[in-house]
Amino acid sequence: MDDARARSLLDDELRRIDHELADRRAGGPLRPDEDDRRAVDEADRASRETEIMEADLAEGTLREQRRRIDSARARLDRGEYGRCTVCGKDIDDERLIARPEADRCRVHAEGAAPV
Repeated sequence: MDDARARSLLDDELRRIDHELADRRAGGPLRPDEDDRRAVDEADRASRETEIMEADLAEGTLREQRRRIDSARARLDRGEYGRCTVCGKDIDDERLIARPEADRCRVHAEGAAPV
């Protein structure tokens, strides 16, 4: 994949993630204040805590995706983008289009079956 196409894919993905993070922040904090805590019963509190944990997990996932994209952009700047960080072979374009932040070939992808 050429550098311009790779940069475009990475920038598009970064914009998507930043937009989603901004939308989450614009929705306001999920954490109830002290008055809210006293006003809800135990079932409501447990439900609210579950919502908070799920929101924290989703935001953490987005932040991790953003970190991976930043790392891919750095590899692109160094001329290392599109090569597997394990074996050094080229990562196929199909994989890079689907996951532009990918740093491993299909053989060495996380969760791939051992060879």
